[in-house]
Amino acid sequence: MSISRLARAIAESPTFALNEEARILRERGEPVINMSIGEPRNKTPINAILSSAAKLSSGEVKYTPPDGIPSLKKAIIRYTEENYDRVVAPENVIISSGAKQSLFNILYSIINPQDEVIILAPYWVSYPEMVKMVYGVPVIVTPEDGTFHPRMADIERAVSSYTRAIIVNSPNNPSGAVFNRDFIAEIVKFCESQKIYLIMDDIYHKLVFDGFMWEPAYKFTNRDIETTMLISVNGVAKLYGMTGFRIGWAIANRKLIEVMRNVQAQTTSCASVVLQAAAEGALNGLQSIVENLRLGFENNRNVIVQELRAFNGVKLNPPQGTFYALPDFRAYIPSNLAKDSVELSRLILKKAMVVTVPGKEFGMEGHLRLSFAGSVKDITEGIERIKWVLDPLSPNEIYIGDRKLIRDWL
Repeated sequence: MSISRLARAIAESPTFALNEEARILRERGEPVINMSIGEPRNKTPINAILSSAAKLSSGEVKYTPPDGIPSLKKAIIRYTEENYDRVVAPENVIISSGAKQSLFNILYSIINPQDEVIILAPYWVSYPEMVKMVYGVPVIVTPEDGTFHPRMADIERAVSSYTRAIIVNSPNNPSGAVFNRDFIAEIVKFCESQKIYLIMDDIYHKLVFDGFMWEPAYKFTNRDIETTMLISVNGVAKLYGMTGFRIGWAIANRKLIEVMRNVQAQTTSCASVVLQAAAEGALNGLQSIVENLRLGFENNRNVIVQELRAFNGVKLNPPQGTFYALPDFRAYIPSNLAKDSVELSRLILKKAMVVTVPGKEFGMEGHLRLSFAGSVKDITEGIERIKWVLDPLSPNEIYIGDRKLIRDWL
């Protein structure tokens, strides 16, 4: 069987692969703790359930316009005005099967073969693969100061005549960093002046801690929606805990939205009308669910920071948002236990039944991404198990499930 070179070049999603491994282990009855998954544990908001149930019970489950149903667009327009202080028209909005599809359709619509897209490390695992899928070239810019905050000087050095777009994700997956307003203002000004698209992945924008303020990129441009180089992407997955509903959207100029509409019409046709109704219910319903989630994640962040600070040799930049931490485990790699973060993650899974994501997948070798979207019990026990695997100063014996294990490799 012949497979295209392009398809062969696309890597498996490490997060989905690890989640599947965790599922299989659970089905076998193993006491696995999944700290890899970025998925809130809340129940679906009641307004989302009622709206989708009403649409389903009506029996009118048909095709929608490729760019989404008008009533959901209306809710997104209101959301954009309230949260971005920007008035947009229905023609500036496209609804997709998740923010991920919006991102892909944007790249498909603006990238020519060999165009470059600047991606800031640490980055979401799918960004480079999406760029490659549209025959573009991902250009990775990595901070050199030990933080997860990008510097404009590094970005400007990476720009070439082939640079078509820059992707910014703040609050950031996987680090939890929230980029400061000076950086956002500077990169907006730069992209507007250089006619480079600035794709803002805002999927975590309300999940910020310690009084940190997320500010929309639109705040730092005088251009209107039709002339700006800014494109914003958002969705209901993270803020409302609706990861399985797969409804996202993009805000951009009419010309780009029209092209994206054509792309979507020829591929997925439209997002499910039932799921669009659910998203509309979430956006129009009680918004306390978002703040309740944020408060829960902030508490969990405090717990994981406390646990990791007591972990010998591990360094951590405390997350300012999202529900991820990206601690530095280079005190333990390379070593006789593991040569890199991939082997380290495998070792932890094998010995302690804790699922983590190697930092290599995010452009940050030597780190592991740990999700704190789960319970406090999972966080504390998960870190305790990882300590037992790696830290010779930790107790030599541990109970995992009902089994007493003795460490014999340190």
